[in-house]
Amino acid sequence: MRIAIGGLSVGEPKNIMYEILDEMRPHLPENMPRYLMGVGSPDCLVEGFLRGIDMMDCVLPTRIARNGTAFSSKGRIVVRNASYKEDFTPLDENCDCYCCSNYSKAYLRHLINADEILGGRMLSLHNISYLINLTRRIREAIMQDRFGDFCEEFRNSAEYNN
Repeated sequence: MRIAIGGLSVGEPKNIMYEILDEMRPHLPENMPRYLMGVGSPDCLVEGFLRGIDMMDCVLPTRIARNGTAFSSKGRIVVRNASYKEDFTPLDENCDCYCCSNYSKAYLRHLINADEILGGRMLSLHNISYLINLTRRIREAIMQDRFGDFCEEFRNSAEYNN
């Protein structure tokens, strides 16, 4: 059995969602996994885990990928933009996913702008890989009893505003 929380990410400001999660937390059983539905941005993952959420899911990473946007260690990248036309660097130099290891921003931009399905697939693969790696970093911080410090560092990074 698990506790599912829904309807908190359908248009209200994020700070309201966080306030509601803060209010709910003392009333949720500690012995059941807590699942927050429809949340998938890097900042919401960190803030959700900080508030006792165990699982989240969302279409956001693949939806924005199909439209040419990627999460990165330096914030969101919109590869559709003309500034990437001749940028032959990886999408995120801090990522070792298949997309970042094999495709440049310029080529990904070409694929997205030409409506080639490979572009959306590669950006989807990257965004999911990015979130898996973020979750691994969070888990490591929790296991090392430094999650509070991790949250503070993350909030002050470009990643937080992905």
